[in-house]
Amino acid sequence: MKANFSKGIVIDDTTLRDGEQTAGVVFSRAEKLRIARTLDEIGVGELECGIPAMGTQEQGDVHALVDLGLNARLITWNRALKSDIQASIAAGVSAVDISISVSDIHIFKKLRKDRVWVTEQLKQALDFAKQHNLYVSVGAEDASRADQAFLVELLQISKREGADRFRYCDTLGILDPFTTYERISTLRRAVDLPLEIHTHNDLGMATANAIAGLRAGAEFVNTTVNGLGERAGNAALEEVVMALKHACNIEPGIDTGRLVELSQLVGKASNRPVPPWKAVVGERVFSHESGLHTDGVLKNAKNYEGFDPAEVGLQRYLVLGKHSGRQGLAHKLTQLGFDPGCFDLGLLLQRVRHETQFAKKPLQDVELKKLCRSLETTAPLPHSPQRPIPPPILNRFGQMQDLNLLNPG
Repeated sequence: MKANFSKGIVIDDTTLRDGEQTAGVVFSRAEKLRIARTLDEIGVGELECGIPAMGTQEQGDVHALVDLGLNARLITWNRALKSDIQASIAAGVSAVDISISVSDIHIFKKLRKDRVWVTEQLKQALDFAKQHNLYVSVGAEDASRADQAFLVELLQISKREGADRFRYCDTLGILDPFTTYERISTLRRAVDLPLEIHTHNDLGMATANAIAGLRAGAEFVNTTVNGLGERAGNAALEEVVMALKHACNIEPGIDTGRLVELSQLVGKASNRPVPPWKAVVGERVFSHESGLHTDGVLKNAKNYEGFDPAEVGLQRYLVLGKHSGRQGLAHKLTQLGFDPGCFDLGLLLQRVRHETQFAKKPLQDVELKKLCRSLETTAPLPHSPQRPIPPPILNRFGQMQDLNLLNPG
């Protein structure tokens, strides 16, 4: 894939719209305001902030967001209906996403209309929005299942009627990055209108597809914090930002040091706690246990870390477990105030592995301290013929295990 990244990529975060559409998620107005402020403070350029057509409560929330006076542009989601757009105008925004179904299955099976109706509806909605001097993104719902020639026709109509950009939606998350790249590239060559990429994570490829769309030349990308969204969610803001920065060498202009703070904020507000293993922002994604990896990280963190955990607001954890090695154990002893030279590290490591293997969890600091005090001596114990060989560790079947052979690091 030849990179055609736009020089000015804009992140349009839709946590407050598509993120809140996660089944069972509801944000209070206070939570929306705090999330919006934080997104704005870290440098997100645009916030899709709600659906005013839902009613007066939603309109009030959007108006409250407008009153914050953020640097980020606020944009609302609307069906291609004058009444929806009027509700957005009443909420005080100056930018709207006008969404309309574009795949035949949606047109015929959901809307019970035809392609002619779609094109006429789009023209009317665009004309109304432009009469009111609104910035308009045309949202092509289910674009990934639409006829490509029909999409080009809609792009041409959008450009002719004054749309400011066109949103390509992989609504069901069915694309792969290669197809995404080809589709966006084709549309870019066909019509000179800025493109926006909106991806879902049903096949686990939302972030990859978002990056592929940007690589093909899309100028706008939709994200949600923690990947919230319908079904399996959307492309995660934190993943897209760090992928741009470290996989694509594109500076996204985001204060990444607050990504964990933002993630925890949205996790709490959505009642969807952030899994410790969550990519980029999970509390334990910079944990190391195996002897080989721990030894490498202690020598130089770049051996096994693609970026500094502090870059997103995290810290490194060295875990003592079944796969730990001597270097990691010695490092942990030093952290706890013990002199590693006062222990037979081989024996201590066997005990650590034995305890953690059958407990099925890492050894906690208090447990290691207790174990150390049971083995601690007053002088270093180098390997020597005079020192008695420690008794073997037996597994639950009574078989001898030389666990040192598993991870000599």
